[in-house]
Amino acid sequence: MAQTQKTTQEFVPIQEIRDGIVILKNGSMRSIILASSLNFALKSSDEQNAIIMQFQNFLNSLDFSIQIFIQSKRLDIRPYIALLEGRYKEQLTELMKIQTREYIEFIKTFVDNSSIMTKGFFIVIPYMPPIITASNNPISSIFNKGKQDRTIENEKFEEYRSQLEQRVGVVEQGLVRCGVRVAELGTEEVVELYYKIFNPGETEKPIQIN
Repeated sequence: MAQTQKTTQEFVPIQEIRDGIVILKNGSMRSIILASSLNFALKSSDEQNAIIMQFQNFLNSLDFSIQIFIQSKRLDIRPYIALLEGRYKEQLTELMKIQTREYIEFIKTFVDNSSIMTKGFFIVIPYMPPIITASNNPISSIFNKGKQDRTIENEKFEEYRSQLEQRVGVVEQGLVRCGVRVAELGTEEVVELYYKIFNPGETEKPIQIN
């Protein structure tokens, strides 16, 4: 008996992304905050202890769970190399062309040998609405076409969003007290983040240089 092949969308737990908020297929909602890093090792002992205590107090003050997600990936220098290639073509003297070409090769070799990594720090804040009602939302079809999963009506969405934003505010204030800069992701940033998570090989594709 032949098995029915599943589409990629069936493995993605996202129902839709609305106003920067991720709505999962089970009806729960997620907001994502981008957090900066701290040069903890460069702080004095007193400063380190103060940060640790403040972070401990922040965690103890939460009455809901959060997820700390760290994205580590190899530094993609292709856009920078493409920029340098453009500058190389603009050089008017042979000496500047030689120096630019040597610099490009140096950057390529240095990054290849050093395997430089970049890290992104994200805080995922959840909220499970008490009541989920069905609605026909065209955006949801992007992630789950033809499925009868639960989505949130606009009126209810604003109510649930308010509850989620209160949690976001609590997390942001707690992190700011620890000296961490934060920014809530919008729709485009959330889509880009999930796209890179589900398509890690995209960074290996060549960039066209004009």
